[in-house]
Amino acid sequence: MTGSRLSRLGAPDIDESSVSGAPDAPARAHRRPDAPGPGTGPVRRRRWTEDKVMPFVLVAPAVLIVVLLRLVPLVMGANFSLTGDGDANGAFIGLDNYRELFGDEVFRTALKNVGLLLLALPVAVAVPGLLATFLFMKVPGHRLYRSVYFFPVVLSPVIIGAIFNVVLSFDGPANQLIGALGLGPVDWLGDSSVAMFTVIGVHIWATFGMALVIFMAGFATVDQSLLDAARSDGANLRQTVWHVIIPELSQTIQFVFVTTMIGMLTGMFGLLYIMTAGGPGGATYLPELYIWVQQGQMNRPALASAASMVLFALMIIVGFAQLRLIRRATKES
Repeated sequence: MTGSRLSRLGAPDIDESSVSGAPDAPARAHRRPDAPGPGTGPVRRRRWTEDKVMPFVLVAPAVLIVVLLRLVPLVMGANFSLTGDGDANGAFIGLDNYRELFGDEVFRTALKNVGLLLLALPVAVAVPGLLATFLFMKVPGHRLYRSVYFFPVVLSPVIIGAIFNVVLSFDGPANQLIGALGLGPVDWLGDSSVAMFTVIGVHIWATFGMALVIFMAGFATVDQSLLDAARSDGANLRQTVWHVIIPELSQTIQFVFVTTMIGMLTGMFGLLYIMTAGGPGGATYLPELYIWVQQGQMNRPALASAASMVLFALMIIVGFAQLRLIRRATKES
């Protein structure tokens, strides 16, 4: 009404909406430039910021290496194990290689020797664990002992095998020593019932230094107040080890068990090849040596791939079983 009356008098038209909205003008003037306008809805924040992307960028090279150098060859090996050798080279034969493996007496002996390795595994872990405990308690000469215990690790398995071939020969120093004690000589490497135990013992001696270093690193994380409380309560060494040290080192013990098991299954080739070459009569074969013989000497790569898949499955099954047993044991302690 007012606008029409003024227009008849020649006055300029006035926008009634601007008049009615005048109180909102200061609000519009002070609104932030990046604030959402009326009716536009909330602004979506960027989901991928630099802080979120950088971890994936840093991990990507390691993941790529694992995929290219581990997973891809594993899949290719599994596929190759289903093909034939010789006249059937490259042809799909299904599970025939696996049937031949488990029908081979030498391969069955290799699997039995894996069982011996598993029985010796607690010894291979307990030896460095006990020695690390004494070093942690700083027994007299602990610095010298630490260096001496680690020394075999720096030696090549070929050198260690050559040394023990001399020491354990039939007329060598070991038999001379037990002869001085009134015992008869032992054919350490020529007796099929003794040779595998001999090689396992040499391997434990040659590799326990690395597990010792890992245990020493684990002892650095032990809560000293718990040890002080155990001493003040009158706990002896056995009680302190069982109720304080083992629970505190449960993660370290699990790691040492798994790495030692992997080392036994995949790291004894050089020692076996130098000391016994699988003899006498195939008594000291392990899957790793069997794979090398089939691949390098028998020219049967497909059968070797099948043996590799069996070895991989063994490592997975044994590893998970060990972790489950160790976790239960450390919880009970």
